[in-house]
Formats: sequence, structure tokens, C-alpha cells
Amino acid sequence: MRTNIVVVDAFTAEPYRGNPAAVCVLDEPGDDEWMQLVAREMRHSETAFLHPEDDAWRLRWFTPTVEVELCGHATLASAHVLFEEGRVPPPDSVRFLTLSGELTARRLDGAIVIDLPAEPAEAAPWPDDLAAMVGAEPRWFGQNRFDVIVEVSDAATVARLEPDLARVRTLEGRGLIVTGAGVRGEADYVCRGFFPNLGIDEDPVTGAAQCALGPFWAARTGRDVMVAHQLSERGGVLRVAHRRDRVEVGGAAVTVLRGELLA
Repeated sequence: MRTNIVVVDAFTAEPYRGNPAAVCVLDEPGDDEWMQLVAREMRHSETAFLHPEDDAWRLRWFTPTVEVELCGHATLASAHVLFEEGRVPPPDSVRFLTLSGELTARRLDGAIVIDLPAEPAEAAPWPDDLAAMVGAEPRWFGQNRFDVIVEVSDAATVARLEPDLARVRTLEGRGLIVTGAGVRGEADYVCRGFFPNLGIDEDPVTGAAQCALGPFWAARTGRDVMVAHQLSERGGVLRVAHRRDRVEVGGAAVTVLRGELLA
């Protein structure tokens, strides 16, 4: 069996930055075991598999170890591939059928905007070892059904974090998102994401994290439209709009590899 595969760097206009995702566009549903093996082989945070279904596309995401319920950067990468290959007729918008319901993506001002469900975090009592886990003093602690969210003092603190991943592995859910206010004139907020339980020690740019961070920072800044920077080694820029029960996340994408799986 031969299958085309495309690697896209998402939330960046520069190759080899942002978050890479592998994308396989299939004619029909893929075998679960095969998709997980391909994702393990690719070793990206997520590998996306999609195939036509009615007038939409069925989309699934796999880390190197598990299938996940929601992934932002691989959704953006999938839309980028469909647009680039001319698989979506004008106007350039597409519907995805996923484990998180129907998601959409559209082209806007040279970027791609994906529409995701809002997943606000609720404040909660924090663990006694939270500061040791994060590697900084927390200012706020909360959770949604996916992740633990921790606010720290500022962008510089987020940038220099070295969390204790052994402690992060003890958390329920996907992992740990750490955030702080951005530098004025550059970003409204910054973040980093750590998901060792999914086989991802640090995610380069986490689109799905904005499902929680969008509502969180909209409440703090009084702005519904914001710019976020993810301060991983690769880095990424996200444009985030909080729309009641939805969060729109926009960014650029660039194809860096096209190939063919031979087995």
C-alpha cells in the first residue's frame, strides 16, 4: 500500500518553526492499528488522518502513543493541505467531523482560522507540590476536562520554566499548560504545554490549549481578540478570538515535506 504524506509546520510562516504535523489524506477510513503505527513512526506531536465523508472530512489525530480527542495544530495543517492541493472548492472553507464534534477551517487574510469548542478552566485547589512541578510559583490553578492550567507571574517566567515531568505525569487528563501575561506590544499572553502522558514532553505550539486560554485571558484583558505566543524552542504565533462557546484560532502554515509511505 502506498499513501501520500505531507508534513506541515503550523502556526508559523517560517519552515522548521511552529509545530510540525504529518497529514495523510485517505480515500477511505484507515485501520486504527496502522494509523497509530504511522504516528509512532513520524514522531510528531500529532499525525492527522482524514478522508471524505458526505460533504465534509472525517478527521482523526494520533500522538506517537495514543489517539486524542482534540488537536488544533494538526487541524490547521490538515486544512492547509486540502487548500494547497485544491481539494476544497471556493470559498476556501472546510468542515471536519471529529471526536470533538464539527470543526471548521477557513482562509482569512493569508492565514487559516480554525473554529474550536471553548473549554473554560475552573479554579481549583492546587496540589502541595505544584510549585515544584511547574518550576515556578503559581498565581492561579485550574482545570478543564482536558488539562491543568497554571498562571505564573510573567512571560519571562514562562520562557525559563523547567517543569518536573515526573510530577506532570501524575496529573489527570492530557497534561500541563502554563501561561502568563505577554509583553506589551508583542502578545496579550504567552504559554507552554507539557504532555508526557501523551508521549509529548513539550508541545511546540498547542492550538487546543487556546480552548481554555482564550476564555481565561479574555476575562482578564477585557478583549475578545488576542495574540498569543507559545514560548517553546520552535515558537509559534496564534491569533485567538473568544466567541462565547467557541474559540477561533488562526495562524500561518507552511509545507516542508511531501512523501509517500511504502508500507
